[in-house]
Amino acid sequence: MEDFSGPEAEERLRDLTWIGPRVIRHQEVVAGVMCHSPVLPVRFGTIFASLANLEKVLQRHSDTIAEFLERLTDQEEWAVKGMLDRPGAKGKLFALKLAREAESLEALSPGKRYFEEQRLRAAGDQELQRWLQEVCRKLWADFRDYAAKVQERRLLSRETTGSDQDMVWNWALLIPRRAIGGFQALIQDVNAQYAPHGMRLEVTGPWPPYSFCPALDMEPEA
Repeated sequence: MEDFSGPEAEERLRDLTWIGPRVIRHQEVVAGVMCHSPVLPVRFGTIFASLANLEKVLQRHSDTIAEFLERLTDQEEWAVKGMLDRPGAKGKLFALKLAREAESLEALSPGKRYFEEQRLRAAGDQELQRWLQEVCRKLWADFRDYAAKVQERRLLSRETTGSDQDMVWNWALLIPRRAIGGFQALIQDVNAQYAPHGMRLEVTGPWPPYSFCPALDMEPEA
């Protein structure tokens, strides 16, 4: 209790040398349980003042917890992040647009052709956004063939990911174990198809099902 509460706790929780090993240990415990049974992971830093308080919380939410564990049997959470090389993707779309418009552009004078090409290039951001929306709809439909549930998560900045590409999608998927092979094959096909367009999917897992946990009031009733 002293480590996680009180005036010094906030400073400790910002100290990576202090919090890092504890977060890793927490994750190891959750992952260890997950190897043998479904698990309802509690976020790092959740503290119960006593065993009696923990028992009260478990009793109050016993039906919800039991239902969750039953539903999660033989299912795993996987993370899928869409990463975009924005300049590369815009360049590819522009090249495709020029190829489609080649005949009409050839009929223009050099001056008019130049301005028309500039107009097409200026429309690149809107074209890219439409393309991303189209790909997103297709992927969402494809994932539904393998995932029991799909949860959107917040996008992370380049500073957070350490990548030179933009994160355009961030999804958590709850996938039955029997469907993992098909799901992984789908990811390979998607990356083969869209890598030339500057877009790829990063997949990690399996993870504890944090994204699909029920909201539980962890405070014991008086």
